[in-house]
Amino acid sequence: MILNKDNLRLGLILGLLGPLLGLVAVYFIKFPSYPFSDFLSYFMNDSKMITSVGSLSLLANVVLFTLYVNTHRDDTAKGIFIMTLLYGIGILVLKIV
Repeated sequence: MILNKDNLRLGLILGLLGPLLGLVAVYFIKFPSYPFSDFLSYFMNDSKMITSVGSLSLLANVVLFTLYVNTHRDDTAKGIFIMTLLYGIGILVLKIV
């Protein structure tokens, strides 16, 4: 199975997709009555929302990172960690701008 492999590229892909799935999960749990486009617009324009929803979205990467570290697939965990840092920096930039 592809998720059992240990390489940096897989970690980067999982690290990219994890927060996106986390964002969709937050949308369905907290904002199901709003259209997704309105949710994204609100998310991008409200600095408090960027911080709270952004950090909740990154929890998906924390779960993935922990899973891969505990199963000793360190190269994949490195990729997830790199993408988590990039997402975190992006969230900070969005909050400042």
